Amino acid sequence: MIIVIVGPTGVGKTKLSVELAKKLNAEIINADSTQVYKHLNIGTAKIKEDEKEGVPHHLFDIKEVDDFYTVFDYQRDCRSKIEEIFSRGKNVILVGGTGLYIKAALYDYKFQEGTTYHEYEELTNQAILDKIKTYQETDIHVNNRKRLIRLLNKLENKEEITNNKDKALYDFKIIGLTTDREKLYDIINKRADIMIKHGLKEEVTGLKSHFATSKVMQTAIGYKEFIDYFNGNKTLDEVAEEIKKNSRHYAKRQYTFFKHQFSVQWYKVDYDCFENTINEVYYDISNNE
Repeated sequence: MIIVIVGPTGVGKTKLSVELAKKLNAEIINADSTQVYKHLNIGTAKIKEDEKEGVPHHLFDIKEVDDFYTVFDYQRDCRSKIEEIFSRGKNVILVGGTGLYIKAALYDYKFQEGTTYHEYEELTNQAILDKIKTYQETDIHVNNRKRLIRLLNKLENKEEITNNKDKALYDFKIIGLTTDREKLYDIINKRADIMIKHGLKEEVTGLKSHFATSKVMQTAIGYKEFIDYFNGNKTLDEVAEEIKKNSRHYAKRQYTFFKHQFSVQWYKVDYDCFENTINEVYYDISNNE
């Protein structure tokens, strides 16, 4: 059995994954593109050792921050871990917010080695369209940013164009955690404040020398915002506000991806008694095997 837990940043995926793993005799595989890196702990909200409660966790802390780790690499590593866990007679829980990683691992995606995926956040729609036209003509409208991004990634990666991307390679169930937007944004904002309080500045400062060579530090929320701080262009309070804003925007993009790319069973989280959410999800899984 493979259970996939998705949802926006901060919603409670990690806690649910551990509790379900204990109930389902499962091991957990990371599906967050930043948590594969060592030393990026506070800013990625990476699970702490005592929070794992003895449950084996895989594909966390496997790369150095200067390493170049692609979706091709993740696809290979995740599928290998799935087979390894199955060979032990265990179930698999795949948890994280990087939708492309999940899709690449579970569906018949074909990547070339070295494949990367970009959101092209720094580019306007017209700029993306202009880059596409350096490869080929397209009838995609300039306002359809989602399709433009997808096509440009395919072209830049020399990705094989197939019709197999919705062909699942495994049987799996996708669980989604959700909450009201106001509640989620409040969680995101408070979490950023807690990260700062618990030493995010010190964590990033200790890695400051890697900014020039680490793609993940240049692009990951919780790290990239400090570039202006170190350059003397922003205060720590301004960095915190930037992290909150970028995290809220990321959560919106995550919802969009999960809702359009996957068939998800959504559960509204009971934050007053998280045990209720755990039991609801576990009951549905147990009665639908």
